[in-house]
Amino acid sequence: MTDPYDVPPFLADRDAVVADASALAAIAIDGPDAATFLQGQLSNDIDALAPGQGQWTTYNSPKGRMLATLFLFRSPEAGEYTALLARDLAEAVRKRLAMFVLRAKVTLHAADGDDVFLGVGGPSAQDAIEEAFGRAPPAGSAARYGSAVVVQLPDGRFVVTAPHADATAVFDALARRATPAGAAVWAWLGVRAGVPMITAATQDQFVAQAANWDALGGLDFRKGCYTGQEIVARTQHLGRLKERLYAFRTDVDPPPPGTRLYSRVFGEQASGTVVNSAPDAGGGARFLAVAQIAAADSGSMNVGSPDGPPAQREPLPYELPAPAAPRERLL
Repeated sequence: MTDPYDVPPFLADRDAVVADASALAAIAIDGPDAATFLQGQLSNDIDALAPGQGQWTTYNSPKGRMLATLFLFRSPEAGEYTALLARDLAEAVRKRLAMFVLRAKVTLHAADGDDVFLGVGGPSAQDAIEEAFGRAPPAGSAARYGSAVVVQLPDGRFVVTAPHADATAVFDALARRATPAGAAVWAWLGVRAGVPMITAATQDQFVAQAANWDALGGLDFRKGCYTGQEIVARTQHLGRLKERLYAFRTDVDPPPPGTRLYSRVFGEQASGTVVNSAPDAGGGARFLAVAQIAAADSGSMNVGSPDGPPAQREPLPYELPAPAAPRERLL
């Protein structure tokens, strides 16, 4: 495949880019009991997915902390499901899910582990997909065009997977309309979309609402039980959420995921954690971080230490749900 070129991230604000999305990987879940199995493991309503449809969802620990954030879609042709998630978590998550299959008729495996992952984003992303494949799947759905599978995420970004043997042809078709770009631009697009991706550095740290997965449509509060559901539901019912995901900008290099944030409200006690970051146009970085609401509302926060580089809060591209009135715990 042609090597992507380094381009300024702000180019993705102007036009389409086709970027290295190799930070993603996929798990395929198949078998007669796949839907039932996933319904008991993930936070969204798997039964609502028709062929070709997808949804944001989370995989949580029994304590309600996110072990992975996923875009799960049902194969356009059959009953198989595919989960897109962070590459550095994929094999560990597959193995953990496999522990709970027991007697269910379900198989979990790396989805075509030789596939190449490309990300297409920017204002003309849909035009680039349509020029390359003839049409584009609607937001939140997937379609197969020849050997390539194209997913349009709910925020308008596209993920294209193709076998290694066909990747050059797919990349070149996209590059006729989209500017080739590196992995940093794909990361920048995710930060700009306000969609956090849990990686190894932030695994098992946050309840889903703290990372805005309720605002993103990744939680269903009416479905039955799933792993971690009791904590997620209790957080929603009691209305005691103290943290949220926010967008920030800083003038220094991108802080790695897991970097702690500080504010004057909490002094030397950390009050936030970086989830994803990317270099920004003209230097500095943009990043997403889960932070104490009181700290984020106080103004500037500091990266890495109480006297570290300042980071300014920026608007997210979506509205957060209004805080629920706190309710009394039931005895």
